[in-house]
Amino acid sequence: MVTHRSEWPSGEVEVTGGRLAYHRTGGAGPPIVLSHGLTDNGLCWTRLAEALESDFDVIMLDARGHGASSPPGEDGLSPDTPGRDIAEAITALGLSGVIAIGHSLGARATAACAAEYPDLIRAVILEDPPLVPPVDAETAAKRLARFNDQVKPLRDMTEAELLALGRRQSPTWEAQEFPAWVASKQQVARNALPILPTPWQDDIRRIRVPTLLIYGEAEKGSLVGAAEAREACEINTDLRALRIEGAAHNVRRENFPAYLLAVRSFLSEI
Repeated sequence: MVTHRSEWPSGEVEVTGGRLAYHRTGGAGPPIVLSHGLTDNGLCWTRLAEALESDFDVIMLDARGHGASSPPGEDGLSPDTPGRDIAEAITALGLSGVIAIGHSLGARATAACAAEYPDLIRAVILEDPPLVPPVDAETAAKRLARFNDQVKPLRDMTEAELLALGRRQSPTWEAQEFPAWVASKQQVARNALPILPTPWQDDIRRIRVPTLLIYGEAEKGSLVGAAEAREACEINTDLRALRIEGAAHNVRRENFPAYLLAVRSFLSEI
């Protein structure tokens, strides 16, 4: 199953305790680093990368435990540092003035990276991050166990079975979204669920570059609602929030034209 443009080079970079795989469009434009959501992989950004590659150098990272990257630690319960992973990948690739875009937990990682490593990041786009409070160790262990129970049957499915499942679950997605989605479900590690050890407000408050928060309709399944968007704007005056009609959690997959317009408009202003 073809999942990306064959001319896009791929590689890997060393990060603390492992390595991250990536695909890259190349080109002379400013760098955009994309961080995917839970159980996806970097190539799940293919449609956006194709739309932006003529103007930007787009790098699609595989997070730990996803795609071709290293797995997390064996117990899966130590607080992960996905924000640091992004920063180390940016440094290893020799990038500067990065535009960082993340979806879901990848958006939380992107926010953490921008907050902790401000010299690396020029602008931030967060697609429907889980703006939820941290949990204690016992709750985290229970969530990890549930996650393992959820991903094991996915890893055991054939490509055809996964494709049928994806189409049933997400009937509005365009066909080009499914190849990478299918591949990612067969790659995800059983302990790939990261712990979020700090309140989301801490990272949002510390971001000091232009930031766009994109979210969908809470009634359809968006993790960000009006209250969270309003709070994010109140604690960071460099952040603006945009609700995309007709979208749920996977905003770009459910209303790609509106999503792309919002991204392009934001990038034209920074």
